[in-house]
Amino acid sequence: MEATTEPVQTGRKKHSQEAKVGRVKYTLQLIKEIRRDIAEVKLMQRTIFSGLKGLFNFGKPLVEKIACADEVDVEILQQLLEAGSVGIYPKDVAENLKQYGLKRYHVSRRLLRMNKRLEKEIGQRIAEKRGWKWALTSFGYDTWGEAERQIE
Repeated sequence: MEATTEPVQTGRKKHSQEAKVGRVKYTLQLIKEIRRDIAEVKLMQRTIFSGLKGLFNFGKPLVEKIACADEVDVEILQQLLEAGSVGIYPKDVAENLKQYGLKRYHVSRRLLRMNKRLEKEIGQRIAEKRGWKWALTSFGYDTWGEAERQIE
């Protein structure tokens, strides 16, 4: 008899993780891992932004893209710019933009959301409350006002 180097029995076929836990559960695990990785990348991006904050020149298009969800937000910020450093009541902004059907609490809620989005991305706020009125912050005025000065 001849001696062969091939094993008599073949090894068991290994199952993939997808086959072990199920396709849906495996896909959900992958999605969870991807989301965790994206969150880490966003954290690194925010860290870089905050470290180089003094060197960046945030223009109106970038801030508008980050903070504003639609044209109503842009119009609200335009109203704040026109009001100046004194500020404007939310009810007056809503009255000036009545074609959108806004109420005073809609204006305040939108401004808070814009601040939250901008704070999360670049660590700055676009508007602040001064008493009962809302006004642009110095960052907001520099960004929005600079764009208006360039147009003129």
